[in-house]
Amino acid sequence: MPEKKLTKKEMFWAILRKMFFLTLGPFIAAFALEVFLVPNNIIDGGIVGISIILSYLTKLNLGLLIFVINIPFFLLAFSKIGKKFVIQTFYAIGMLSLFLNMFSMYNHPTSHDLLLSTVFGGIVLGTGVGLVLKNEGSLDGTEIMSLVLSKKFGFSVGEWIMAFNVFIYGASGLVFGWNRAMYAVLTYFIAFRVIDIVLEGLNSAKSIRVISDKAHEIGDELLEKLDLGVTYIKGVGAYSGAEKTIIYCVVSRLEMARMKEIIKNIDPSAFISVVDVHEAYGGRTKGSVDKI
Repeated sequence: MPEKKLTKKEMFWAILRKMFFLTLGPFIAAFALEVFLVPNNIIDGGIVGISIILSYLTKLNLGLLIFVINIPFFLLAFSKIGKKFVIQTFYAIGMLSLFLNMFSMYNHPTSHDLLLSTVFGGIVLGTGVGLVLKNEGSLDGTEIMSLVLSKKFGFSVGEWIMAFNVFIYGASGLVFGWNRAMYAVLTYFIAFRVIDIVLEGLNSAKSIRVISDKAHEIGDELLEKLDLGVTYIKGVGAYSGAEKTIIYCVVSRLEMARMKEIIKNIDPSAFISVVDVHEAYGGRTKGSVDKI
């Protein structure tokens, strides 16, 4: 089937929604940096971390440094990744710089407790960055560089980002002290996990495969008791050569326990395989398992 084209009205609202989140994300990230992290000399990774160190050493404006240092990465992304991504990233980083200047007037930390600042700073920062990533933008040029280097030299994007951040957190230790550097690393891992939650959602689901001699009986019960969409797949046992019916369905985490109970009550020897699912659309799934 040909892909359905959006009407002008739908396209307008889609663009407006995207721009809203590409503005909200930098606002939240700037709040985390200026209210929790920067006043306590706790840095983030990537270009933001480099900018925080340079701003501390040179007293130059943090928002301006972040924007200027990212310019070479805009140009690199334009030739390697695409115009749409560059425009959205340019806008998001511009908003981050603007909001950092706005929040810089709030020049004292919310808390002098470094652990509290680290935890809440990481949570809030991860939320902001996650919203930008979800809407096809970025707040950090090292991600762009890592993507290009991974294609050229073979290491994964994650490995390149980690390599950059080892250098940046090492520099942080030399400038702010190793105590602050360790808090910065903790901030990074908290933010990283929150980004995953923003992208993948708390409403994660599981795909289930069940192999049983009572597959149709189990399928009927799942349809009746849980109102699940069930698919039967024909398979053949490699050892026995016997034909098997495999049940496939997608369930929420809340339905998992009840589903296992139903299966075990019918066939205690049934083989059950459970796999994480980040997205599921259409069919009889109870709402899409969307990336928030």
